[in-house]
Formats: sequence, C-alpha cells, structure tokens
Amino acid sequence: MARQSGPRARAVPDDSAANIWGAAGNLATARAIHTATLLPSGQVLVAGGFDSGTFYASAERYLAASNTWSAAASLTNTRYYHTATLLRSGKVLVAAGYNGTALVSAGRYDPATDTWGITGNLATARYVHTATLLPSGQVLVAGGGQGNSAIPINSAERYDPSTNAWSDAASLSQARA
Repeated sequence: MARQSGPRARAVPDDSAANIWGAAGNLATARAIHTATLLPSGQVLVAGGFDSGTFYASAERYLAASNTWSAAASLTNTRYYHTATLLRSGKVLVAAGYNGTALVSAGRYDPATDTWGITGNLATARYVHTATLLPSGQVLVAGGGQGNSAIPINSAERYDPSTNAWSDAASLSQARA
C-alpha cells in the first residue's frame, strides 16, 4: 500500500508485516533499569541493571544473526539508572547511575576488544539524568537526581572522547530529573 504526503508523493512499501514481535532468546541475567545500546555491528549491548535487591555490573551482547545472547565484559562497578551513549568511534560511554548511592564514575566500552576503560569522574554524582551525543562528538550529561529520592539537580557536564575527560557545562535553568 502506498502512503502519500504533500505534493511530492511517492510509493512507500507497506512494512506492516515486518512489525511483529518475536522471541529474542533469554538474557543470562534477569535485569531491569539497565541500558541497551545498538552497536555498529548490529549487536546490542545490555549493561548494568537491578533485580530483586541486586545491583549488576554484568553486561551481555545480543547477536541478531543467531538470535542468542553472550556474556560481555562487566562494567567496572554495579549501576542502574545510568546512561549509555554510542560514541562516533563505535565505543559506548556509560555515565553515572545509582547503586545505593548516586555515582560519579563513568566507563567506556570497546566492542572490538570486549573491554571497559575508565574515564575521569564526573564532577557531580547523578542518576536518572540524560546523555546526548553532540554534533562535536562530545556527550552532554544534564540534570538527574541525587540522594535516595532523586532530588533534581541543574548541573551539566561534557565528556570529550578525544581527551577522555569531563568538563563543566552551563547549568540548566531549572533542576530536573
């Protein structure tokens, strides 16, 4: 079926048959509040998380071609409510999070070697924040929460992959998590 939009309508294939959910195998570790990042290889990296009072540092990779999961190198420490951002290099930046306390630590995953490297720490501990890849290739981390009740904060920081370091960015006009 073709869909039309505006004066330059063109035929668009009806892909509704492809919009069907199917089983994707089981993770080795049941987890919630983790991150899932699509890697350039087409694999999906699942990292960290929480389940029934347990915080996880473990990570797994989904291989679509075989519909299976395999173990990946573990994060340097347990965390959930963190962010994971695919960098231009194909590496993944994991920032901050929570594991009983708000975290300042961050790490960088290299899918080619299945290893985690440590980046410098953020200046401000945070979780339930956002992380956005900027056109410059840097990552903007903004807002988030602190304390056991995620008290909103207004600070922001930038990660520069070329220097593997964090720097302050302008604060948000309003605290938010």
